[in-house]
Amino acid sequence: MRIFADSACDLPKSFFDTNSVTLIPLRVQIEDTEYLDVLTIDSTRVYAEIRKGKQPKTSQASPEQFITLFEELAKSGEEGLYISFSSELSGTHNTAVMIRDQVKEDYPELKLTIIDSKCASLGYGLLVKEAVHLKKSGETLDRIVENIRFNARHMEHLFTVEDLDYMARGGRVSKTSAVIGGLLNIKPLLHVEDGKLIPIEKLRGRKKVLKRMLELIEERGERFQEQTIAICHGDDEAFALEMQEMIQNAFSPKQIDIQMIGSVIGAHVGPGTLGVFFLNQLQP
Repeated sequence: MRIFADSACDLPKSFFDTNSVTLIPLRVQIEDTEYLDVLTIDSTRVYAEIRKGKQPKTSQASPEQFITLFEELAKSGEEGLYISFSSELSGTHNTAVMIRDQVKEDYPELKLTIIDSKCASLGYGLLVKEAVHLKKSGETLDRIVENIRFNARHMEHLFTVEDLDYMARGGRVSKTSAVIGGLLNIKPLLHVEDGKLIPIEKLRGRKKVLKRMLELIEERGERFQEQTIAICHGDDEAFALEMQEMIQNAFSPKQIDIQMIGSVIGAHVGPGTLGVFFLNQLQP
């Protein structure tokens, strides 16, 4: 069985290489040059360009990529599972479904399940890691699909951004809100609901945001000693480590994973962003 994931899961290239997961890179454009996320550009470069005042643009994976990968899968005779970036945040999922159906016209034997994760960043990444774990444990495709769909429905995302101006440049908030937020040191707290990024609250200052995130983790999560909590950051490892210490002291989870937010999501949320991901319900 082959597992496919796109670069919006924010897992490092080493993960894909080590676990034989096929990477589908989304695309990043800086000025007149287009890059393949993870393969020809990394997020450190993207954050550096944003700090210089540039606004990188992003786009979904190309249909040609999917055609090549899905035809190869069909010819191999293997089963396939593609867990995709939320369809509410990218057209990649819908393109993949369209191409799969086209390829099946020429290769009726194609066995490929595509799951819309409705997740982003390491919320999505945790699903990919779980799929790899289950595959290595010898689970069937049907069992893996059932497990991943359950976890996708119960994956919590909590986000805050350092500077609303970055989101304003990308059209995620109004420029007026960004200016006012900057003057008042307002930090928005957001989550993902049915695949969409939704504001929850606005708080003043980083410390209050961290404290509120911890409260929401406690309110929404369960059985932390049995699950991995993931933390992502926009080129601000100190911020992530501060959150890690608070989570460790409060909940003693099974594991805490930290990764930098990748190029595609980072291009929209900017440096200094922090995200936390965990399950609000574990499988019985």
